[in-house]
Amino acid sequence: MTEDRPPISWDALAAELAATREEAEQRDGADPATWDAVAAELAARVAERPAPVAEPAPVEEPAPLAPPVAAVPPREPEHGPEPEDAPEPDLDPAALRGGLEALLFVVDTPVDEVTLAGALRCPVPRVRTLLAELAEDYDRRGAGITLRRVGEGWRLYTREEHAGVVERYLVDGQRSRLTQAALETLAVIAYRQPVTRARVSAIRGVGVDGVMRTLISRGLVSEVGTDPDSGGGLYATTPLFLERLGLESLDELPELGPLLPDPSAVLDEHPDA
Repeated sequence: MTEDRPPISWDALAAELAATREEAEQRDGADPATWDAVAAELAARVAERPAPVAEPAPVEEPAPLAPPVAAVPPREPEHGPEPEDAPEPDLDPAALRGGLEALLFVVDTPVDEVTLAGALRCPVPRVRTLLAELAEDYDRRGAGITLRRVGEGWRLYTREEHAGVVERYLVDGQRSRLTQAALETLAVIAYRQPVTRARVSAIRGVGVDGVMRTLISRGLVSEVGTDPDSGGGLYATTPLFLERLGLESLDELPELGPLLPDPSAVLDEHPDA
């Protein structure tokens, strides 16, 4: 077992070399062999000293892990105000039934259940139930109307048992004579066509909506376009009108009688017509 020696101090070694050289100089030139001996001793001491072992680098301790983040439960969606057209679940059944009948009365084409439900602001299944109840009620009491499903829509129809009454009314109505108001309105349309209802009303000085419906239903007047200025419908006489008067064209219309007011004068009095 080798004796442990203290580590070499280069400062001590330098001092030892200086002292040896000084001692040799004092002896007036020492034998070179002395220096050889000193060098050999140094070499031996250096050879016997093990190479310094590098100290291992300090191992850094891992940083502490962050504490786990607690799971945040998802927030429930906030319920905002319901839209204005949201279904009203507490509607009075009688009010719903009456509203449904009113809608079916005014439509002129079959209307689907979704459209009816939107107008009534109630669920579609409830409308479907009401439609079935209405149809059953009309059939049970033998009403003059019946509710039928046509394609994807519903519409009111007259019952077949009363077809004779309806036909007799329509035929007799077509054969009845026109009233004075209807004749005056027809004359204005014939001489001023195409003309709007507002213009006819201004010329006659009274409302003509009811009379216009009569003339249209008789087939004497029809809508032929739209007025570009007012956007109202334009009306003119039909071929049936010429046939009933025995005329080939409107050019054969007689001159206006002296009792009829001059249309231009009436228009001057009513510039907004």
